[in-house]
Amino acid sequence: MPSSYSSPFAPLPGSGSPPRGLFVDRWGTLMVRPERGHCSRFDKVEFTPGALDALFHAGQAGWKLYLLGNEDAVAFGRLSESRWKALEEALLEHMRARGIPVARSYACLSNPRGLNPGQSDSVYLLPNTGAMYHAKQVDGIDLRASWVIGDSTLELVAGWRAGCHLAGVRTGEALEDGRLEVEPEILARDLAAAVAEISAGERITR
Repeated sequence: MPSSYSSPFAPLPGSGSPPRGLFVDRWGTLMVRPERGHCSRFDKVEFTPGALDALFHAGQAGWKLYLLGNEDAVAFGRLSESRWKALEEALLEHMRARGIPVARSYACLSNPRGLNPGQSDSVYLLPNTGAMYHAKQVDGIDLRASWVIGDSTLELVAGWRAGCHLAGVRTGEALEDGRLEVEPEILARDLAAAVAEISAGERITR
């Protein structure tokens, strides 16, 4: 983080440190994972405790917010793409209305083992790193100063591969999916607690 000390070598206005990102997994982290595995209507969506308030304050502190996740319900034919898009648009509008702008929303709707077997992996299919590197290329995000917050090993391994910091949560799959091995720097009760711990660390290191 930049120091408050003003030296002759201080950066010119507008040329300081690049923005930091919070890459937040949708289901199981931001939103409660439905018992049947997917949700088709936004009015049935339940957010994890304190999640929206935490993301609002993170945005006020200068973090850029990104959503990410594999939408297996679409990839495997349990939910139509049109129903998913309607839910996603309602989610983003709900967050905007509460002062939580989402810089970009990354979702992979395909899977090589899904409806179109044999197709190649998308760079956005976690644990691939397409979301992080796209944000870096397009928005100038500093991945080394950014965090990935999630409940499964897929998004955390993607974050590790991209050089981000990692925060796991005990909601959703609580990192017990058993797909990959990863050791997050933070293991928090939920998204709100993870954001609070990240914010506390930022204040200490400034």
